[in-house]
Amino acid sequence: MGAWLLHKLAWALGIGAVATMVLYMGDWAVWRIRVARGGGMDQVPRTEVQVASLKGNKLEYYYGGQWMAACSRSIFPQAGEGACWWIERHREVIKRY
Repeated sequence: MGAWLLHKLAWALGIGAVATMVLYMGDWAVWRIRVARGGGMDQVPRTEVQVASLKGNKLEYYYGGQWMAACSRSIFPQAGEGACWWIERHREVIKRY
């Protein structure tokens, strides 16, 4: 029974790995077509907040500014930039010191 379960688990992991690779390659192909047509990249506003630890477990917050971050219009990050859907949901960059 243990060998059967191990075999099924290995089979499921293999199918999952192949499905992930196919999804990534398809996402890359669609993204390359969008880039060729001029719409594969975008910019999203991001805000930086710096947090400094003080004595007595206190925190001090510093506004670090806002900038436009480049992002790829795809499911996975492409061209060294994050995916726009993820960056739009995580606009604040928090740096702790």
